[in-house]
Amino acid sequence: MTIWDSLVGQRVAIEALQTAARGHGMSHAWLFTGPPGSGRSNTAVAFAAALQCEHQGLGPDCPQGCHDCRTVLAGSHADVAVIRTEKLTIGVKEVRDLVRRASLTPMGRRWQILIVEDADRLTEQACNALLKAIEEPTPRTVWMLCTPTVEDVLPTIRSRCRLVALSTPTAAQVAGFLVSLGCDPERASYAARASQGHIGRARALAFDDAVRDRRQDVVGMPARLTSLGACLASATRLAEVAKAEADEITAQLDAREKADLDAAYGVVERGRRPRDYGPALRDLEGAQKTRAKRRQLDVVDRGLIDLISVYRDAIAVATGAPAELVNEDIRTDVERIVQTSSPELNLQRIGWIFEAREQMLEFNVPIALALESMMVALRVPTPR
Repeated sequence: MTIWDSLVGQRVAIEALQTAARGHGMSHAWLFTGPPGSGRSNTAVAFAAALQCEHQGLGPDCPQGCHDCRTVLAGSHADVAVIRTEKLTIGVKEVRDLVRRASLTPMGRRWQILIVEDADRLTEQACNALLKAIEEPTPRTVWMLCTPTVEDVLPTIRSRCRLVALSTPTAAQVAGFLVSLGCDPERASYAARASQGHIGRARALAFDDAVRDRRQDVVGMPARLTSLGACLASATRLAEVAKAEADEITAQLDAREKADLDAAYGVVERGRRPRDYGPALRDLEGAQKTRAKRRQLDVVDRGLIDLISVYRDAIAVATGAPAELVNEDIRTDVERIVQTSSPELNLQRIGWIFEAREQMLEFNVPIALALESMMVALRVPTPR
């Protein structure tokens, strides 16, 4: 067992990183790209562990049990910082804090490593602050940026980074990984197909019945869009489910942050609120509201990807493509869609889903409104 074993279907990238960890082709800045769920940040963290480990994280000398590997993977290593955001963007303040840390000498004998997840969310000011640090690196500092594509960061930044392009794992690779975790082979096969190569999503579908049930509800929607009422009901359902799931994810964290704030200002002990407590509480509530919105958008976005998979399956059936369907378990619904449409129409439908996605993510259109418009556009034509 090594630090690389949880990275599914990334043999080429792993070999390159192992070579760099041994001192060949090492760079002060790395750019990890790949589709959602391919494991960009997990790969960066594994590489950080290999760089901090005297054995490069390889067994049998280091079976993922040495202090450096263990603390990097746990997120507690003194010389490895990971910046994550629950907001829609990563601002210049967060990046400047990282830049200041990058200028420090590592506490250990090896590297100071800064990992930026979702680097595509960096604001323009944040990018400029990061660029200067990458242009003038300190000798023992390593930057690792994670984005879906190389186009998601400034050309001046990506030109100074060594690229590590991750691929989407095959369904067989994902299924094998799930089976190794104790999943039933049949359910592992379903989760691997339904996740479309997204490792985190595959694990949730394999081991959480509620996640699987929610997905089944979503992929069943296209065949039910036979009237205006059904379209509006489906839009409402998708928005409500997304909000409920997002609230479930954030509720405990919100409560814990509020308790920490109260403790920091001594609200419980004093029985009253200090003057500067109010502004701090407003800032916290604003950040929590932004985080909740992002979570809801993330859940909706996942639902849209599931909808797209149904129409892609319909195109595959209509054109006689030999590949196994993503939604093989609802083939009857897919065939019903084929009977009432054409491949060209289903391509248009996929385009309409992407338009709704862009409206919500880029133009801040209210979720309910964007989903209603999309569902009406997806409506199954009435037979003549």
